[in-house]
Amino acid sequence: MKHRTALILFALAGALCCLSQSATGAGEPVQFQREGFEIHVTIGGKPFTTYYFNPEIAKPYLQPLRSAQGTVVTRSYPIGNTIPEANRHDSSLEPHQRPLYFDHGDVNGLDFWSEEAFNKFYGREGEGHAYGRMVFRKIDEMQGGPDSGTIQAEFDLISPYKRVIATETQIFTFRGDGNTRTIDCQFVVHAGRNPVVFGDTKEGTFGIRLAPELNSPPARMVDSKGAEGEKGIWGTRADWVNYDGAVKGEDLGIAVFDSPRSFRHPTYWHARGYGLFAANPFGLSFFTRDPRQDGSWTLHEGKSLLFRYRVFIHHGDYKQADVAGAYRKYAEQEK
Repeated sequence: MKHRTALILFALAGALCCLSQSATGAGEPVQFQREGFEIHVTIGGKPFTTYYFNPEIAKPYLQPLRSAQGTVVTRSYPIGNTIPEANRHDSSLEPHQRPLYFDHGDVNGLDFWSEEAFNKFYGREGEGHAYGRMVFRKIDEMQGGPDSGTIQAEFDLISPYKRVIATETQIFTFRGDGNTRTIDCQFVVHAGRNPVVFGDTKEGTFGIRLAPELNSPPARMVDSKGAEGEKGIWGTRADWVNYDGAVKGEDLGIAVFDSPRSFRHPTYWHARGYGLFAANPFGLSFFTRDPRQDGSWTLHEGKSLLFRYRVFIHHGDYKQADVAGAYRKYAEQEK
């Protein structure tokens, strides 16, 4: 318990140290409004996103994400456990890929990445696939402010037999200015009386599903090493990855920064041209295409594991937004 508390306080300190700083300029006020199992987030008086944590859904998520101009940069579905009729035959449906979420495809042998509610879309009906669920416990913090706001929530990771196999604390700190939106994302997974094993699979871990206009092509993918496209980026390690393109008439981009504090930094990227944008530090045998590599990790009794990322939504392409410079500032703050 002492280890878990210290790690959560360490993560909170990283968020609080930047509370008065926006990504590039004068910060705008952040406000929250809770309605049941939803928290609506506004920045500068404009809707930005909603945090959904209904226990009827297999995992919590943010939906949608918007630019400073209000353009939606993430996919619009599923809505809860419902897929619109018009999208049910999309070639890259992958309905479990929420707009922004954190989970993994093999935790003690359970699949937290996929969702049982979409079994028929996977063709797994009757197969007995073992799914896990993240079940809401409580909101620890919901505090807006003049230039930032933070939400902290707790969840149980449960088996199909309702057994708690781990707990997770999610912390989101939101900021924005006239050109950018940022979310500092912190996830602390804690093992209770038994070990927690994260398996080596490409299906994970911190994911965003982008709006179709940001699929590459026609949009561009680039990473911190200068590699481009899915062929150059998927399965490689980098400090950050950025997608940019034109969405509803706005030239914009979205980057994910991997914190130097985060587990196995720099992370591997499960980033696809069809719009899945994921950081995954576990799937080494898949990413290296070497079965001798084992990316699994055992979290021992009473221990915690920390993951930290920044989501950076910007106007213009990655050069115009100086994504590399924004990452350098972020990395310096994280030391």
